[in-house]
Amino acid sequence: MGSKHDEYESPLATRYASKAMRELFSPQRKFATWRRLWLALAEAQKALGLDISDTQIEQMAEHLDDIDFQSVARYEKQFKHDVMAHIHAFGDVAPLAKPIIHLGATSQFVVDNADLILMREALEILIGYLANIIDVMGQLAVKWRNLPCLAYTHFQPAQLTTFGKRITLWCCDFVMDLRELERRLENLEFRSTRGATGTEDSFLALFNGDHDKVRRLREMIAEKMGFKQITPVTGQTYSRKIDAQVLLAVGSIGASVHKFCNDIRLLAGLKEVTEPFEARQVGSSAMPYKRNPMRCERATALARFLIDISVSSLHTAAEQWLERTLDDSAHRRLVIPESFLAADGMLRIVLNVIRGLRVNEGIVAKRVEQELPFIATERILMQAVKSGGDRQELHERLRKHALEASEKIITEGSENDLIDRIKADSAFAGIDLDTILEPSRSIGRAPEQVDEFISACVEPVRRKYAHKLGTSVELEV
Repeated sequence: MGSKHDEYESPLATRYASKAMRELFSPQRKFATWRRLWLALAEAQKALGLDISDTQIEQMAEHLDDIDFQSVARYEKQFKHDVMAHIHAFGDVAPLAKPIIHLGATSQFVVDNADLILMREALEILIGYLANIIDVMGQLAVKWRNLPCLAYTHFQPAQLTTFGKRITLWCCDFVMDLRELERRLENLEFRSTRGATGTEDSFLALFNGDHDKVRRLREMIAEKMGFKQITPVTGQTYSRKIDAQVLLAVGSIGASVHKFCNDIRLLAGLKEVTEPFEARQVGSSAMPYKRNPMRCERATALARFLIDISVSSLHTAAEQWLERTLDDSAHRRLVIPESFLAADGMLRIVLNVIRGLRVNEGIVAKRVEQELPFIATERILMQAVKSGGDRQELHERLRKHALEASEKIITEGSENDLIDRIKADSAFAGIDLDTILEPSRSIGRAPEQVDEFISACVEPVRRKYAHKLGTSVELEV
């Protein structure tokens, strides 16, 4: 006897994505949505005067969720057509309604409209994660608002910033992602009823040439399914650019996650931060001391996958022939759910990481102490010039001292003795080096920028999504 371990299962479902997202893109949810669309179609047609009875409507309404998947499989094997298989299976449990199920519609009435409904709800789930990430990052930015740390350009020590300011850089990317998802959600257009080539000819025939009833039918179904906007024209399908716009917005979150997680991985290598590490967690099967940033590594991998597949939605939009071609179908079955499952998985990891992120303040301060003498040379030069020194001569002295100190660090692994060299040089006598070397004097407006960012970007998110904050995240592995 076989078991579920004998066949491939997507890791997105078994390891990474949440139960809510898995259920959203499950066969049960998809095909129950098809039945709700057929019910909405019948209700609207009845309201507009077609000969559809209350009993037929009631029978359909009683069987929206009790899908016999074995029966569907038998029908699909016979018809080689999934929509027809579900029409017949629905008709078997609602026999009085069988003659009017799918009346005037083409397959894309259920396929396209259901996909739009599921994507709308999936966007809401991702928005909830983003709101939580922005909220927690905002808290951490305030917590470490004043903590001086090395800023890196080209992954080389540059000037100082604060750790709170660095967090705002990550957070700002996620704020942009949230705004883009909101825009896509707000402007998501429904297909509704359009017919086999988008002309609504079948519905015009049903309503004896009454164009107003055809328009009202389209609007009534959109309203029943909770959509305010309807795409202005379609072929048999809505433009696949709609999918591309949604999925590219989702894919863009992958870039934010990748950036954040790569930064954490780099800082973990410098021991400046540590991602959550559980008591029984094993970092390496060979090296017992290892504390690898495996959560961020996993999220980076998912982000890379998401970026790649989301871009492929543009190829599908570009490849559609005239009023439609079927080469979009298999691709959309894969890329729509997997994009959202991957996004769900990686955002859950990010939220888990930031809620348990440890900033190793001692290491951060030590690295500042090691590099600050080099960073402070410009201030030392300016102060010495103000005290009457020759700028060019002083610059040359500082250059030699810095090169000698750097060479000693590199060749001997010794501590930075640049300040001792400067103190021993009479040309810099009387300079208040202790004041110049106070890290808080070299962080510019970083703390104030944190405050401004929280006020302008984080607080509005907290107010708007207060009901979504505090989402619990339990990683599968």
